[in-house]
Amino acid sequence: MTVIDVHTHVFPRLSRDEGRVLADRGEPWLRVGRGGTGTMMCGDEEFRPVGEALWDPARRLADMDAAGVDVQAVSSTPLMFGYAAEPSRAADWCDLVNERILAFCAGAPDRLLPLCQVPLQDPALACEVATRAAAAGHRGVHIGNHVGDRNLDDEGITAFLAHCARIGLPVLVHPWDMLGADRMRGHMLPWLVGMPAETQLSILGLMLSGAFERLPRSLRLCFCHGGGSFAFLLGRADNAWRRRDLVRASSPRPPSEYVDRFHVDSAVFDPRALRLLVDVMGVERVMLGTDYPFPLGEEEPGAAIRACPGLGDADRARLLGGNAEAFFARPAPVPAGAGAAVAGTAP
Repeated sequence: MTVIDVHTHVFPRLSRDEGRVLADRGEPWLRVGRGGTGTMMCGDEEFRPVGEALWDPARRLADMDAAGVDVQAVSSTPLMFGYAAEPSRAADWCDLVNERILAFCAGAPDRLLPLCQVPLQDPALACEVATRAAAAGHRGVHIGNHVGDRNLDDEGITAFLAHCARIGLPVLVHPWDMLGADRMRGHMLPWLVGMPAETQLSILGLMLSGAFERLPRSLRLCFCHGGGSFAFLLGRADNAWRRRDLVRASSPRPPSEYVDRFHVDSAVFDPRALRLLVDVMGVERVMLGTDYPFPLGEEEPGAAIRACPGLGDADRARLLGGNAEAFFARPAPVPAGAGAAVAGTAP
């Protein structure tokens, strides 16, 4: 049984000068200390203390061996997205970050799958960066769930998603820059409350706006953190769609009929919650995700999957690795001239 963790993060060793590729103030960089300690920085401000597994592939591989994880999909830390920057600077920054992620994974290409990042504030430029990254060896793209007040159903962002479908690049969506932060002070409430809410917002936005009707079915899309609160509240959304024309104005089908258009990771931490998630999504659309190496991640990778009631051995094998193998499989070459449309029809 192959164990594949689709939700892990990296912050390559980037100096402050390199961070200034993105911004002159508040630039993201990594301050590395002694004894395997470090700090993610925003200019002069300390953002979060971190350990060497975030930048040292040898330590990461040792942790994977100890935890029984065969493969990780490696994505940048959301602090690095750079969506507020001027697009051309953000593109240069993404090229630099993507190059470092490739280098991080290069020593164990069969175990570390690199995911690129893109300047999503400029969807056309994001398409260019994603195409370069895919050609260089990246196996997917990691994006935030919104850019300012533009959600994933924004016309430009859906065009980018359609481009990813066309070039066969899977998309991992991570919540970030959480709404209501001014009311969630302390106790890590932005992570505990804001992240699930952001993810729920993104999924329902794609459904109710009709975006899934416009996006190609070949798009491979995965939402982190178990899809947030989506599975638990799907019945509420379906009920609203049936009862109010305002809810269904742009969506010809109820939300529950779009669950076959995306995947979620398993980072819900409770076997009972995971059972509901599998019941809602289907066993073929849930993949192991831990949020490694951050402290709110699943400490024992796959523990909730192994303890989930009602799953047989074959189902557990799919959640632990089989679904991810299919999700990240390299697509067959596209014939020249095929797939010219960016968005507009869903095959």
